[in-house]
Amino acid sequence: MEKKRILLVDDDELITMSLEMIISAEADFEIVGKGGSGREAVALYDELNPDLLLMDIRMADMNGLEAAEEILTNHRDATILFLTTFSDDEYIVKALKLGVKGYLLKQDYKSLPAALHAAINGQSVFGGAVIDKLPTLMNQANTDDESFDYRKYDISEKEFEVIQLVAEGFSNKEISQKLFLSEGTVRNYLSTILEKLNLRDRTQLAIFYLKHE
Repeated sequence: MEKKRILLVDDDELITMSLEMIISAEADFEIVGKGGSGREAVALYDELNPDLLLMDIRMADMNGLEAAEEILTNHRDATILFLTTFSDDEYIVKALKLGVKGYLLKQDYKSLPAALHAAINGQSVFGGAVIDKLPTLMNQANTDDESFDYRKYDISEKEFEVIQLVAEGFSNKEISQKLFLSEGTVRNYLSTILEKLNLRDRTQLAIFYLKHE
């Protein structure tokens, strides 16, 4: 089986060495390059075209968010996963809006191999602490209809209301009460929405909404 090529960028050499050991222990991964700044991430990505870029956020010269924006501008299909010690709301929102595949905290390093597999397979990957923040981030976001043109996704107005409430962390029962619908109808709406947007679950739906808000 062909190994998946990983580019690793972190300005802490000790962290880089530790991550390299964790990733290299997986038979289907290989580290094809290492860097210590956002500018190196951009240059190395252009040179190596890896299957996945695993990158820190706070780095000298150019931070990870700026590097990701430049890489995704030049390589729209780039798979980027952030691994950082910072769960700042501003960072999370910016990362989601950029369209990266995931945002993990370094204390969740044990789940890293599984996260790499999931991201390479096209799934969005977010640590538990980040997922817990999503409802709060949704409530802080401007939910004016014009900020998210749901119509271009063939989403109806009622379906959009369901999306907003899911993104704000409400359960199906709570949504049914707010919209005066049965729980079965809410489940049907949710299934239709996920199919239309080609998403897997409620978490991906919430992330999709925040990215496009």
